[in-house]
Amino acid sequence: MLPYSNPPFDQQQANAGIQRPSMITTPQSRGSHQQQTQPDTPWYVQSTETVVSVQKTDLNQGLSAQEARQRLERYGANQLFIAPQRSDLAMVVEQITTWPVGLLSTAALLSLATGSPIDAVVIMGVVGINTVIGYVTESQSERIIRSLQEDQKPLARVVRDGQEIMLDAAEVVPGDLLMLQAGQTVAADARLVQTNHLTVDESALTGESLAVRKQSQPLPTATPLAERTNQVFKGTLVTSGQAKAVVVGTGKHTEFGQIQALVGTTTAVETPLQRQLAEVSGLLVILCGGACAAIFGAGALRGYGLLHGLKISISLAVAAVPEGLPTVATTTLALGIQRMRQRRILIRALNAVEALGSVQVVCLDKTGTITQNNMVVQGIHLPSGPIILQDGKFPDPDGQTAQAQSRSVLTRLLEIGVLCNESELTTDSDNGAQIKGSPTENALIHLALGAHLDVLDLRQKYPTIKVNLRTDNRNIMSTLHRSPQGKRLAAVKGSPREVLQRCSRWINRGEVIPLTAADREDLIQANHHMADQALRVLALAYRDLEENQEDGEQDLIWLGLVGMADPIRAGVPELMAAFHRAGIETVMLTGDQRSTARAIGQRLNLSRSGDLTILDAHDLSELGNDGVQTQAHKADIFARISPVDKLQIVRAFQSANQIVAMTGDGINDTPALKAANVGLAMGSGKSEGVHDVADVVIQDDDLSTLIDAVSQGRTIYTNIRKAVHFLLATNLSEMMVVAIATLFGLGEPLNAIQLLWLNLVTDVFPGLGLALEPPEPDVLNQPPRNPEERIIKTSDFQRISWEASVISAWALGAYGYALSRYGMGPQSSTIAFMSLTIAQVLHTFSCRSETHRWFDPRPLPRNAYVEVAIAGSLVLQILPLVLPGLGQLLTVVPLEARDYLVITLAALLPLLINEMTKSPATRQTTPVSSSESTDSQPYSEGGPQP
Repeated sequence: MLPYSNPPFDQQQANAGIQRPSMITTPQSRGSHQQQTQPDTPWYVQSTETVVSVQKTDLNQGLSAQEARQRLERYGANQLFIAPQRSDLAMVVEQITTWPVGLLSTAALLSLATGSPIDAVVIMGVVGINTVIGYVTESQSERIIRSLQEDQKPLARVVRDGQEIMLDAAEVVPGDLLMLQAGQTVAADARLVQTNHLTVDESALTGESLAVRKQSQPLPTATPLAERTNQVFKGTLVTSGQAKAVVVGTGKHTEFGQIQALVGTTTAVETPLQRQLAEVSGLLVILCGGACAAIFGAGALRGYGLLHGLKISISLAVAAVPEGLPTVATTTLALGIQRMRQRRILIRALNAVEALGSVQVVCLDKTGTITQNNMVVQGIHLPSGPIILQDGKFPDPDGQTAQAQSRSVLTRLLEIGVLCNESELTTDSDNGAQIKGSPTENALIHLALGAHLDVLDLRQKYPTIKVNLRTDNRNIMSTLHRSPQGKRLAAVKGSPREVLQRCSRWINRGEVIPLTAADREDLIQANHHMADQALRVLALAYRDLEENQEDGEQDLIWLGLVGMADPIRAGVPELMAAFHRAGIETVMLTGDQRSTARAIGQRLNLSRSGDLTILDAHDLSELGNDGVQTQAHKADIFARISPVDKLQIVRAFQSANQIVAMTGDGINDTPALKAANVGLAMGSGKSEGVHDVADVVIQDDDLSTLIDAVSQGRTIYTNIRKAVHFLLATNLSEMMVVAIATLFGLGEPLNAIQLLWLNLVTDVFPGLGLALEPPEPDVLNQPPRNPEERIIKTSDFQRISWEASVISAWALGAYGYALSRYGMGPQSSTIAFMSLTIAQVLHTFSCRSETHRWFDPRPLPRNAYVEVAIAGSLVLQILPLVLPGLGQLLTVVPLEARDYLVITLAALLPLLINEMTKSPATRQTTPVSSSESTDSQPYSEGGPQP
């Protein structure tokens, strides 16, 4: 036993009775600091005496206050780097540093330079709208994500000058003597020097779901992080026991700090939409520049003056630049963020919405993401047979547990699980039942509460006399209790084999009878059967003793087996099947052993082929980086892996040009989260840095909503593609009209301000209508698109050129009619302007589908947004004819009835021709294999189902 015994502390105790010195300063105020001592021999290899000597501390006195203050100044605060929040300026700059915005800004500058300030103002107004939409949406998400992070300052209990004190964890320094107890978060990396049944939950660091039992003896040099049982690490949680530990690393020199440094060297990748829109915009720059130069040259040959030639070139540039592209793309993504926010999914950046729809591989962290990171009893095996529990709850009481014989044994088993248990239960009217203890013992308390057992009353009736805890060579725990009759009760739980060795009897058919060799073999097989399903199995037994008896660990009465596990989150098996139908590869990453990982993988149906392929850290080290890149896509599960391994796995998939999403909730996931194309953090993740690097935060931890996000992302990409197709076709038709009229000396059918009006009316509203098309029925039955595929392919450009040619040909035909009737002037310009604008607005109908025609017998789903956009655009186009001021600005004049007939024909005929020339095609869906069943069987007599 340790030479101290204090109850677990809490915030109130800390504030009330323990000295808390304050000498912390902010890291920024201290400047540079010295590197901390890093010995050639790892701390876990060294003896406790050596660690104490190297750190120049004392196991009884700890550090002096003066020495601690000097070390704090020398080494800096025990804090991890806090990623700065994106500034408002940075978010604004991100909105305006894009190719489309650059094109618009250039056109505005040219307009200003050539004496057209109104044109410049209108163009920059478009840029402003785009910037405001993007900034407002992203800043809202940033604030919400930041608000999820805890604000509390963690505390640490240390010995200074021989006195235990409580101080801010940031003030802990190398050499400090930490006093650890259940419920504490470990303040720094430390080498254990004395332990008393200490267990620590290290899932946030290693991904290991079970608490790790600690000891203080030296370990071999090659011991991996997850097996360093003589060390504790910053940010992990003490679940039971007590210990003394000497701090050997603080701040950036902790394991968490090294992982964070790895995050700092990891670069985020560009999303497919970012890259593809940049490619389209770059192509527009080349085409626009070449066309403007050609038109300027042609104008010069025709004798146009320099200023007039520049104005014509600017008009062409305005026609070429799709002013609505940035607004349509930004608004579409922003609306997608809003819809996801309603589903409790927070998107940090606009492009992450679309990136979700591009995902080809989902790397799923197990602990806390696939599972709940909370042990729950899944099954019980009584002498009368098994009981299957669902989510820790018993089946219908009228079923198998209602049998009198089983019920009496079950009740005694639940009572023993409560009595042989160190978890603390408190209840209050505000928070209900609160349980503090190890996950395993907490699960036994929850089991009893679920069976309506009065736990507090039971413990009062059977007060504890003595506790015999587990040790390294004794894998059972026993407690001795005073019974209401004045006698004693021994309660035992632990390893099934060890408990069974101490049992001589069991209760079968309501009677206490001797255990035979055959009975023992049956119980061993039942234990194996439960363990094969990745359940942690405990055996429970008891013995009634006389008043003065002390030995209660022999001649026990066997009660049964309890199997528990970290339960899979609701809906996750169905989610895996949905991913497979969508052609998305699913891979599980875990710190657990192969057997545990395999059992969970089978329940999730991770592999569509049925056979699971598992690689662990040892396999990865043997394969090397090149081998991992070639073998990664063949694995369904990666087990016993480190944060560096997770990063390597994500990079391996990316090296094969695959779009990768990574989910996680712990600091060990952060490097991979940042490197992935889409990093998804669970909202309840409490580890520092997780939300800082994630692109997406699932607030309610409901991973099943992820498939909705994928559907939304795919739909957004498809709709943006439709909108881009529409914008390029209509803008190209404007270029053709201006260019052909200039080359053939037909005057100026459209001036710059008309082109701006035309683009704003025909680009923004119809483009947004297309961007809000409903999801296609089979959107989740299609495989992910090739990330290398351009948003507008070569075949698309051919189709766009055809559609633009048809629209421009009829607009020029209407303009030719006007020239023959009115000559060059406002009447002819008005006819060209109205014909081209209305034709482009109606072209929205054609862009709703690449293959479906509006006169096909099976109509497309209705899109009210498109209908409103078209109606609104047509109304706006009529306004210059009825509002003299607007008509004067746009140089639009009233026309005769026959002119309106010509305009109507020039607008309707292109729609009819383009619809008739579409090539109908049938989309192919991805078949779903039979292995994608979503059935998931808990523990049962028949074993796990394949």
